[in-house]
Amino acid sequence: MSKIFALAAVVIKELYRRKDFYVLFVLTALLTLAAGAVNFFHDDKIVRYVKDICLLLIWVSALVISVVTAARQIPAEREARTIFPLLAKPVSRWQVIVGKFLGCWLATGVALVVFYFFFAAVTGSKEQIWPWGAYLEAVWMQWAMLAIVIAMVLLGSIFFAAPSSTSTITLVVVGGILLLGTHLKVIALQQPEPMQFILTVVYFVMPHLEWYDLRDFVVYDMGIVPLRAVALATLYAAAWSGIFLLLAWFGFRRKNLTT
Repeated sequence: MSKIFALAAVVIKELYRRKDFYVLFVLTALLTLAAGAVNFFHDDKIVRYVKDICLLLIWVSALVISVVTAARQIPAEREARTIFPLLAKPVSRWQVIVGKFLGCWLATGVALVVFYFFFAAVTGSKEQIWPWGAYLEAVWMQWAMLAIVIAMVLLGSIFFAAPSSTSTITLVVVGGILLLGTHLKVIALQQPEPMQFILTVVYFVMPHLEWYDLRDFVVYDMGIVPLRAVALATLYAAAWSGIFLLLAWFGFRRKNLTT
């Protein structure tokens, strides 16, 4: 386990040495400060609308950070040829996969906490509402969703040649799931066979990332999600993350690192 945590620490340090996080945080901070200023209009609907935009930016920022960071882990090690001394320590290939995953996930979690804390501080000070339970659940559920995404990206980085390809394909897939996941079953029922069967199968076998979006609970002060539902969603995320990591390990174990 010490080797895994050492790899994870390197990933975390790498992320916060780069400018990606800081640029996205500044953009989020500016828009969040704008949300605090809309009370000038004394209109709750405007406040909620801008809060929704802020949370959307947090979702996009965290997603970009996690995808870009995870996509370059294995390819960067291969390109710099640091993968060879790393595996000669010895560090097994499954430890590399798990260490990279853990580092990306923890780094993204820290970024999420910073984003949400700033958002809560600004909007809470203006509205005098501090729904900490809803905030904590929103952070945890988004972080659990990002575990699936990071594991998916690591799997893609084993097979795709460049980090840019992995990032682009993953963002398209994740965006499609978030936008269409809830409606895919309804769309399937409106299609003729065999398309109806194909879309139904896709609906049941794909990871449902849209289940983890709790923005409405924060924006509209809807309270908290039952803990049983949060626990089941966490187990679901752990299962999908495990599947993707296992596939990534199989692919990495068979990968010829000299090519």
